[in-house]
Amino acid sequence: MTPKEGEWVVQRGPDKFLGSPLEQRLKEKGIQTVIVTGTSAQGVGIGVGSGAAQRGYKVVVPVDGLASDDAFMELYAAYHLAKGGPAVVIEKVTLTKTDMIKF
Repeated sequence: MTPKEGEWVVQRGPDKFLGSPLEQRLKEKGIQTVIVTGTSAQGVGIGVGSGAAQRGYKVVVPVDGLASDDAFMELYAAYHLAKGGPAVVIEKVTLTKTDMIKF
């Protein structure tokens, strides 16, 4: 998955909401659901996924859209977001696969 031309990308720290205008941009566009992907399952997956859920967003995480150098980290991130994290997170997160996402 790659961003389309003109799409905004944040590349700092695990929780992309911290220290960036991400939440403001989402609110300005009326966005209520975010899809989280990245190359650091334990960082971006848990950091952004949890951060978005805690801010009230519905979070969609395609497990084939999260990668890590360690397969355990990919499994851990999926488990944490779907079953093992705080209730405020797991109630807002849906795990799926990229080919199951419809717009």
